[in-house]
Amino acid sequence: MTRDERDGGERSWVPENDAPEGWPVALRGVTESVVATKGPNGLWNVAALGLHAGDPVIAETYGNTRTRRNFERRGGGVVQFVADPRAFVDAALTIREEPDPVLPSADAWVEVEAACVGSRTEGETTIREWELRPGESEVVRERAPTINRGFGAVVEATVAASRLDVAGFDDAELRERLDFLAAVVDRCGGAREREAMAAVAAASDWERPEN
Repeated sequence: MTRDERDGGERSWVPENDAPEGWPVALRGVTESVVATKGPNGLWNVAALGLHAGDPVIAETYGNTRTRRNFERRGGGVVQFVADPRAFVDAALTIREEPDPVLPSADAWVEVEAACVGSRTEGETTIREWELRPGESEVVRERAPTINRGFGAVVEATVAASRLDVAGFDDAELRERLDFLAAVVDRCGGAREREAMAAVAAASDWERPEN
């Protein structure tokens, strides 16, 4: 079971093998998702979003991102769960806008209302906390769960790549970590994971080592 404390309070405990009420999938710890939020141009901006399991589910935005601005304008978006590593990299590290909110690779999705419930500052970055309340949802396809170390390495690589050249983080350590994660992908990932790792390099100031 998980518990998260925020501003001296506690969120309700939720069994890790259960989906929070209204959510189409089970959430554990910080579950990685993709969120689509509608921008002022009428297109849906696609970005990565970590979901902190609990009741309610909480997400955080860092700085003046499109997700933060669209949450403020629209009051919500569409959270979706994808198993395609390339789709996740594109969401995490590139500006992706789509005419429709649900990606073809989404296994499940849920419309959410987002309400800002707190903020804090780390260095020069303002981090806002959003309470997500689920609405309409759908499980598009069900899969037998599998574990691929390459996919996990790709997710970690998007985090490291997003921190390059950011004050407060050591670039040398981040590049060393990216090199290590690339090696994990080469050993343990499939073609889609290797393609995704190449996309991390293309979208960031990091050169993937030669095999």
